Amino acid sequence: MPGTLDSANLSAIFKAYDVRGTVPDQIDDALAHATGRAFVQVVGASAVVVGHDMRPSSPAMAGAFAQGASEAGADVVMIGLASTDQLYFASGHLGHPGAMFTASHNPAQYNGIKLCRAGAVPVGQDSGLTEIRDLVLSDQVARAATPGRISETDVLAAYAAYLLQLAPVTGRRLKVVVDAGNGMAGHTAPEVFERIGAEHVELVPMYFELDGTFPHHEANPIEPENLRDLQARVLAEGADVGLAFDGDADRCFLVDERGRAVSPSTLTALIAARELVKSPGAAVIHNLITSRAVPEIVTELGGRPVRTRVGHSYIKATMAETDAVFGGEHSGHFYFRDFWRADSGMLAALHALAALGETDRPLSELLAQYERYPLSGEINSTVADQAAVVDALEKEYAGQDGVSTDRLDGLTVSHPDWTFNVRPSNTEPLLRLNAEGKDEATMAAVRDEVLAKIRSN
Repeated sequence: MPGTLDSANLSAIFKAYDVRGTVPDQIDDALAHATGRAFVQVVGASAVVVGHDMRPSSPAMAGAFAQGASEAGADVVMIGLASTDQLYFASGHLGHPGAMFTASHNPAQYNGIKLCRAGAVPVGQDSGLTEIRDLVLSDQVARAATPGRISETDVLAAYAAYLLQLAPVTGRRLKVVVDAGNGMAGHTAPEVFERIGAEHVELVPMYFELDGTFPHHEANPIEPENLRDLQARVLAEGADVGLAFDGDADRCFLVDERGRAVSPSTLTALIAARELVKSPGAAVIHNLITSRAVPEIVTELGGRPVRTRVGHSYIKATMAETDAVFGGEHSGHFYFRDFWRADSGMLAALHALAALGETDRPLSELLAQYERYPLSGEINSTVADQAAVVDALEKEYAGQDGVSTDRLDGLTVSHPDWTFNVRPSNTEPLLRLNAEGKDEATMAAVRDEVLAKIRSN
């Protein structure tokens, strides 16, 4: 049995939402092949759609997965280079379970597999991924008497057309800088922007060359240093907006005309407002580290805010339960009922461009109504005993006047003037702090106070 298929390695790389590890010591073609065979058996697939990103190891792994799926009896539709949301589109559009080979925003030495059932329904630890892992380990997948057929198709044009049906970009002409970070937005953005048309957008591309070694900066725009090139270019070009995508382009971050990074919570509120026009009174999902401005605005607009834990499987499950029209996470993931409840960075970007095109105001002014409270951003601290620190924080704050606490995900402590959440990492000895206040001074005070308590332990 290849080394990547041993029990210890499989336990390490089969994570809560996907498969992910370093190449070739943790993930290789043998692992991809075995996972393809197991995936078909667990989800009962007669056909599977497979896509991959621009990492050097991705095409061969996608091919090995396809071969394994074929041996298990499934037909395989290879869509080639794709963003993750393009794979989700293919899964919904074609009605097949899907596999996307990508390590998202992780550095070049990583790769992974994101899996879904037909209609882009996620496959996670509690919805099939554990069974797939165990089947890979047992090597008990039956070989079909007749292997499935492997074919190729191109869904990029259909993907772009579908997104623009959901969020047409019209109105005034916008100058838009897009930083693809050498990731898959370099593949999808040209098609999408060509369809919008030069009368509505002038595209200024940055780092569109597909390069899984990420020569300019990591394709992880949640880190401020990875936005600096985009911020400088927006100012140099006098652009209306900047868009930054992560490696597999399922997340999008905005930079306004002043070169200032826009909080994903602000974009969540903007998109929620637009979706509630189309679906009055609908539910809108937000996770518990999103700004409290989001549920306030949703309520004011007649919608129904629904709070969830952090993580796409929780968001998607809650969207299905509530028939929510939209869901937003502070990490830059945005989920759409009309997109099979899947997340799409490009669709979120199109909503922002559509809203901006409809007004003569600059982006900073358009978004001002959705930016109510200063946020700290996520701050990590190394902590040996995470549970003990969280328990101590709860004990200290729970008795204070006006304070409420809950344990939906980590510890959330709320006061009329401020709130903070502390969550343990699932994979590292870290506590993650997010704080918010009625003004900058209040936010800074609660942030610094809680950080001092965390780091004194």
